[in-house]
Amino acid sequence: MRSTIGMSRTTLVVRYTAFAIVAVIVNLAVQRLVLIGGGNALWFTLALGAGTLAGLMVKYVLDKRWIFFDRTAGAAAQGKQFGLYSLMGVVTTVIFWATETAFWLIWGTEFARETGAIIGLTIGYVTKYQLDRRFVFREATP
Repeated sequence: MRSTIGMSRTTLVVRYTAFAIVAVIVNLAVQRLVLIGGGNALWFTLALGAGTLAGLMVKYVLDKRWIFFDRTAGAAAQGKQFGLYSLMGVVTTVIFWATETAFWLIWGTEFARETGAIIGLTIGYVTKYQLDRRFVFREATP
């Protein structure tokens, strides 16, 4: 696959993991900012959405350039690609949200919520890599 040309499997895993960590940090930081507004279910839902969108955008840019080496050009083509990337993230987002929400509902602490988020995002990112490789950036792979 093109993403591994000139890059060992170890380098790929390290990069992908580092980018996932960056996206998780962005996601959780945005959630914390939103949760300053309040701690009820509405604010929690807003925090989930805003954090997810911020993390998604950061991860897309990093994956596109440094994992899949994709050079898709043009607003229409990139818009379609980002749409497909986002669609692949729907399933993985459900995993993430369900895990984070379960931890929040069971233990009711910020630490538990963020632990659930990290676990859910980890499972989601492993799944997402496979989906992106097969369906989003397939033209970037020989």
